[in-house]
Amino acid sequence: MNGNAMMYQMIKFLVYFLILYPAICISDAAAQIPAPAQSQPIALTGGTIHTVSGDVIENGTILFEDGMITAIGINVELPENTRVDDISGKHVYPALIDAFSRIGIFEIGMVPMTEDINEQGPVNPNVKVERAFNPESRHIGIARSAGIGVVVTSPGGGLISGQSAAMLLDGWNWEEMTLKSGAGMIVNWPSAANEERYTETLRELRTAFADARAYKIARQAMNEGRAARHDLDTRWEAMIPVFERDIPVVVNANEVRQIQDAIVWAQEEDVRLIILGGRDAHFVTDHLKAYEIPVIVTEVLASPSRAWEGYDTRYSLPAKLRRAGVTFAISGEPDAANANRLPYEAGAAAAFGLPVDEAVKAITLYPAEILGIRDRVGALEPGMDATLIITDGNPVEYATQVEQVYIRGRKSDMNDMHRQLYEKYYQKVEEWQKIRQHQ
Repeated sequence: MNGNAMMYQMIKFLVYFLILYPAICISDAAAQIPAPAQSQPIALTGGTIHTVSGDVIENGTILFEDGMITAIGINVELPENTRVDDISGKHVYPALIDAFSRIGIFEIGMVPMTEDINEQGPVNPNVKVERAFNPESRHIGIARSAGIGVVVTSPGGGLISGQSAAMLLDGWNWEEMTLKSGAGMIVNWPSAANEERYTETLRELRTAFADARAYKIARQAMNEGRAARHDLDTRWEAMIPVFERDIPVVVNANEVRQIQDAIVWAQEEDVRLIILGGRDAHFVTDHLKAYEIPVIVTEVLASPSRAWEGYDTRYSLPAKLRRAGVTFAISGEPDAANANRLPYEAGAAAAFGLPVDEAVKAITLYPAEILGIRDRVGALEPGMDATLIITDGNPVEYATQVEQVYIRGRKSDMNDMHRQLYEKYYQKVEEWQKIRQHQ
């Protein structure tokens, strides 16, 4: 190694150290201990229970045991050893669901070693994002304090990025935190700005699916004794659930042409399609509704992309999709550091035409239905996980405080890094005021 190269490496190390070491110290200071498993029945009484999928229950009781909701109502019979928490004046909602996130695979933007979003090569359907999920991420506690109990962490990069996973935001390791593996196969639809490149990339996508389908046929023939041995290929093996429609294809597409071409392609391939992004989805609602294709809307809190669009184009998109009868959810931007803004993304949609109840469903019930986790989360019903939040108001209202989060009946630590910094500088202001008073 010559002198210049050595100097470069030393400078690079120092930059990483100066950025990463303070971040590690902060992360350690703000780290929450995962909550222990529920050890006794818990009843939350006296609050307003928003089941989301059904009626609102005033002065109700919600009982959960072993991490599962067992009863909801007015006169609920409680087991002998039940711990009763009076939450009069408070509200209970299902925990929020971030349907598209980088939490667990992204930490510090300026430090590449803390990012694990992209893999090498354009086609990686065998990537399972939960295997790379970091349960120690400082972003987990911050998002959880905003009421988010489930994030759908998704890989990026390339043409076929890999498989997303629905992750619970409390636990010691990725196995414990995985709610559902294979929530969706992420495909990044190419931009149509360059026609030649667009055509070439779509050809690559069709070739990948054709190869995977041929592999499926060959392996099936081998298993049935109709063909010779065919070597295992982990990439194409991961595609089999897609062809069997067990895993949906989540296509990242925003422009009208992208969405329309993705719909045609999905019909040709006979795969379940979910549109992610969907900036122009309101222009093709007839197609989306006809083929029952849901849309996960990203970045409601965003400026219009084109000069001729109104200032409220992105704010009003969810309301337009609802009026057209298109199934949708709201996820906001995927940046892990901004995941706590999810309630405000839904709140902005409510301010621009989406009914408030629908805004709440767009970050609870609807993403659960779209991503196949409705049997576990997204609503408050007996038999579902006790993954819920206690608030002092509607979670999509900016002023609402999330006072407690339960994930599978576990009472989560609410002291995240943001709250620690708030307490620190609040105390600093108080000390400064005392000094001023004695001057």
